[in-house]
Amino acid sequence: MFHALNPKECFLLTLVIIFTVPWLVWRVFKTDRWAPLVVVQIVTGIILGPGLLGAMAPEWHAHVFSAEVIKGINGIAGWAVMLFVFLAGIELDLKAAWTDRRNTLVTAGLALAMPMLASTAAAALALWWLPALQGPKAQAWQTLVGIGMACAVTALPILVLFMQKLGILREALGQRILRYASLDDIAIWAVLALILLDTVRLGRQALFLVVFILLSMALHRLMPRLAPRDRWGVALIWLALCALGGEWSGLHFMVGAFMAGVVIDHEWIGHDVLDQARDWVLMLFMPVFFLSTGLRTDFNSGGATVLGVAALLLVASVGGKLLGAHLAGRWLGWAKGEASIIGWLLQTKALIMIIFASIMLDKQLISADAFTALLLMAVASTMLTIPIVGKRLAALGYKAQVV
Repeated sequence: MFHALNPKECFLLTLVIIFTVPWLVWRVFKTDRWAPLVVVQIVTGIILGPGLLGAMAPEWHAHVFSAEVIKGINGIAGWAVMLFVFLAGIELDLKAAWTDRRNTLVTAGLALAMPMLASTAAAALALWWLPALQGPKAQAWQTLVGIGMACAVTALPILVLFMQKLGILREALGQRILRYASLDDIAIWAVLALILLDTVRLGRQALFLVVFILLSMALHRLMPRLAPRDRWGVALIWLALCALGGEWSGLHFMVGAFMAGVVIDHEWIGHDVLDQARDWVLMLFMPVFFLSTGLRTDFNSGGATVLGVAALLLVASVGGKLLGAHLAGRWLGWAKGEASIIGWLLQTKALIMIIFASIMLDKQLISADAFTALLLMAVASTMLTIPIVGKRLAALGYKAQVV
């Protein structure tokens, strides 16, 4: 039956699967308490990938997910992730972070440094155990630092969704956590730019940064003068230009997309419109990205070995993040119980880590095995968040809104 399908039919069948299966699992089994829809979509992508479904039904998998179908999926996925990281950049409120800078800098620094150091050490052990984790075009330090930073990431957009569900987004505690995550998001993209620094293309990268700064200044003069209905059009043109510049310079188009969002003042768009745009992107486009991510998972070195690496990185990542939060809490004199809540929320990874790891895989700084281990680690750490934080918030008197 499936061998009679042409490539267009296979592509449409793929869309039916990726929009139907995760939504049904999420809604029928009411997984929100431990796996929000985005997590279910990521897991579905992994199941549909070559490491699981491809191993069980290789001929069917190769036919449905042909090179032509994957090319179409990757095109949609690329645009989806550009929009997503662009919106993530807009969400960063650097003014608020600066207002409470001592608390923010200390917490964000420790919450990033501790898991990065612990995960880099774990990555060194994993690389000794499984040398195939290193990408074919990477030096050892690039692989180690890349994996360490991927494990230290906080996914700001997913964090916003989680805190909405937990009922603390507009509370003082929630706003503090957003400030910590905002600075950490800036740091991870800066580290990524450092890892990707190409001495051959250094001139292009310098030129891109100069032009980016000049155009950003012009954008700040132009946007306030535009009617609200015109601002989205200009913002999308700006996004495409920055993504093109990032790719042309060798930094990667997603780095350019994130930079494009950072210099957009969220007041030009409005919080409500920004929330709606994020929700629409998550619903309409990101499931395709999750599928394309799942199709890149690999268990060539053996499932048990990859699972072992993922477990090692999970322990280092979560443990390091909690340690950083507790150190900050002692230093700054937080109330009892806050350090644990902040540490668990800041270790939420999912999308941003997957995007970060996808770039490293594209640049061949990590192998498919390393990407798979990081993906499994991100899913596990994200699924742990709401069940654990919900109980701790209840003990402090907060009423979660998870249904």
